[in-house]
Amino acid sequence: MKQLNFNDVDLLSFGNDITVGGVIYSGQGKNLICMIPNEGDLNDEFNVLDVSSNEWKQILRQTDLMETEILQAAENGELVKAIVRKSARIIEQGLSWKVYHRDGYRCRYCGKQGIPMTVDHLVLWEDGGPSIEENLLAACRKCNKKRGSISYPDWLNHPYYKTVSEGLTPEVRQLNIELVDTLDSIPLRVHKKSR
Repeated sequence: MKQLNFNDVDLLSFGNDITVGGVIYSGQGKNLICMIPNEGDLNDEFNVLDVSSNEWKQILRQTDLMETEILQAAENGELVKAIVRKSARIIEQGLSWKVYHRDGYRCRYCGKQGIPMTVDHLVLWEDGGPSIEENLLAACRKCNKKRGSISYPDWLNHPYYKTVSEGLTPEVRQLNIELVDTLDSIPLRVHKKSR
């Protein structure tokens, strides 16, 4: 187990690449780690993040608001960073169910069904990808977490995807490959700064 300082971890990664994988209960002289099934692996490296009260508040705020840096076009056409809050990321439940139904209630990455599903953005939400049906796939929590902030084309070449996608039919694997050609047609979110 390794100890990290607050500055060793990118705050914007909380809620994005670093998500809740379990809980720690403390008492009776023990610390008990309970991992969410299919979310974490006890064989993975564990790090202790040493934080002050103020830093803890920053982590909680980031996790709650999901502030994320995305690019937007400035008035001069140059790409600049913008901050978007979690409220823009919430996906309407009806849309999620429509995606699950379209994808046969199976993860489009590993083919599993009968486990908790999420929706995954083809063009990452952090990169301006909208929450529209054309930009969403059904994904199990584990695959969605493993993909993290990897671009969709890179994800299809990632060793994890290559391994788990063996559980897919050849037709679904081909459909996943064909989605790469649709990425440029997905309209990115545009954020205008208010004065």
